[in-house]
Formats: sequence, structure tokens, C-alpha cells
Amino acid sequence: MFLSILAGLMAFALTVFAMPHFIKFYQLKKIGGQQMHEDVKQHLAKAGTPTMGGTVFLAVALLVSLIFSFLILKTEGAAVGATVGILLVVLIYGIIGFLDDFLKIFKQINEGLTPWQKLALQIIGGLLFYFIHVRPSGTGSLNLFGFNLHLGILYLLFVLFWVVGFSNAVNLTDGIDGLASISVAISLVAYGVIAYVQQQFDVLLIIVTMIGALLGFFVFNHKPAKVFMGDVGSLALGAMLAAISIALRQEWTLLIIGIVYVFETSSVMLQVSYFKYTKKKYGEGRRIFRMTPFHHHLELGGLSGKAEKWSEWKVDTFLWTVGALASLIVLATLYL
Repeated sequence: MFLSILAGLMAFALTVFAMPHFIKFYQLKKIGGQQMHEDVKQHLAKAGTPTMGGTVFLAVALLVSLIFSFLILKTEGAAVGATVGILLVVLIYGIIGFLDDFLKIFKQINEGLTPWQKLALQIIGGLLFYFIHVRPSGTGSLNLFGFNLHLGILYLLFVLFWVVGFSNAVNLTDGIDGLASISVAISLVAYGVIAYVQQQFDVLLIIVTMIGALLGFFVFNHKPAKVFMGDVGSLALGAMLAAISIALRQEWTLLIIGIVYVFETSSVMLQVSYFKYTKKKYGEGRRIFRMTPFHHHLELGGLSGKAEKWSEWKVDTFLWTVGALASLIVLATLYL
């Protein structure tokens, strides 16, 4: 436990130290920054803000996790079975996000990776996680709200759905200053408690290290953000949460601990489906939300129908609170 806390503090300090240099590099090289959605006019002033900040905190978290995992193995002889699998997922999905960001920012390809290219790479990442960690661990049953559902080889399909799905869900959540970074940190705190109770200290180390790195990133990502994480950060974080829930054999908990990401994704799916349905039936597309993902709906009019625009801080606070309460409900369900 002491080494995990020390790793988290080191990750925080290294991220806080490295991020200003990353931002300065962007500015000195006059690299084009984040593009903004024109429909959210209050975001237009952010155009050009450095992005791909996830490169820094992911590199820090991976390096610190590897160093301290080695120390734990040498000094305490503790198992580090899940370490390779989870860190591999973070690395692979970080690379996918990096390629996507690189094409957008450096090659001026607005779409970045095509949806099919991105999906194919994400599936490959999920397959590697399954064959390197899940299958060797003998896991073939899904923990469904406390009941084990034996799936055998079909568990592979679940792993792919879970890792790819939550990777994209966190990516959709990353739309306003600080929202994704602290939302994921809150989710990781919940999984840190679960890992501690299960005495899976190898997983706890990775969790605490990433929390430290994310808090260090938040120093520069809170409103007004000096840097955004980019797909390199958000895709990796979502995949990491999915991998951790699988490694801890608490898959179902991510539906509640990750309720913010679930609802953000659901809002997009509902909006698109309803728009297509009404366009086919009435000749014009209609919307359920003002704009999706859901955090933009709140920005443009809050929860009421009075079009009371919410500030980014208000949206952040509301969704962080929802995530924290959902996490507490899961922990209470498991341990009280």
C-alpha cells in the first residue's frame, strides 16, 4: 500500500513537471491545437488549445507503474499477474488515440483514423488483452450483478464489447474542461477500494498511479484548460477501466461506476436513432436532446426546459457528483 501511494505521488509530480514543457513545445512549434464544435459557441475561444496531453500522463503512468511493479515483485514477492494485461491495454489504446490525434493535428486530416480503422485497431487491442491476460487466468464467467454466468469462449466477445465500448464512451465524455479526467479519477478511486479489499495490490498500484497522473494533468486541464488530453488519453482511460473491471471480476460494476460514460454514450445513440426514425416517419428529423453528448445538452440549457445555460464548472460538478454517488452505491452494495 505504501508503494502504491508513493507511486501515485511520483506520477503526480512528474506530470506536473512535464506538462508545461509539453505545452511550451506546442506553442513554440506553432502546432495547430484542438478544433471546436461550432454549435457550442462558448467553446470557440478554445480553438487552438494544445491537445494530446494524454501522451504525457500516460507515459508517466506507464513508466511509474512498471518501475514500482518491479519493486513490489522484488521486495514483497507479490503477484503482478494483471499488471501486464492492464498496462498493455493502456499502451495499445493510447497508441490508437495517438495515431488518430496525429493525423488530425499534424497531417490536417480532419477525420483522423476512419471509423473502421479505429474499430479494427481497438478489436486487435481487445484480442491481445484477452489472450495475454484473460484466457491464461482461466476466466470464462461473467459476473452479472453478483451471479456468475459461464460463457466459455463467448467471454471473448464480451471482453471485446466491454473494452471497445468503454474506450469510446470515455472518449465521448471528454468534451469540456476537466470532465473526463476527474470522472475517470473518481471511477478509479472506487476500483482502488475494490482492489484493496480483494488484496490485489498489483492492480491497486496501477490504479493509484493513474489517479496521481490524472490529478497532475487536471492542474492544467481545469477551466480554462491550458491543454486537452485528446483521443490518446480518453481512449486509453476507457479501455483501462474496462480492463480493471475484468481483472477484478467485477464487470457489472462498471455500468454503475461508469454511469456518466454510459449516459453520455446512450444520449448519442438515442439522438441518432430518434432523428432517423422521425425523419423517416415525419419527413424531418427531431431531437431528444439539444445536443449530444449529454454534457453539451446541459451547457446549452441545463436540466430544465428554460434554456438556462450551464457553465462548464456547473456541468462538471453535476456529472462528477453523479459519478461519485454511483461509485458509493456500488461500494455500499458490495461491502455494507
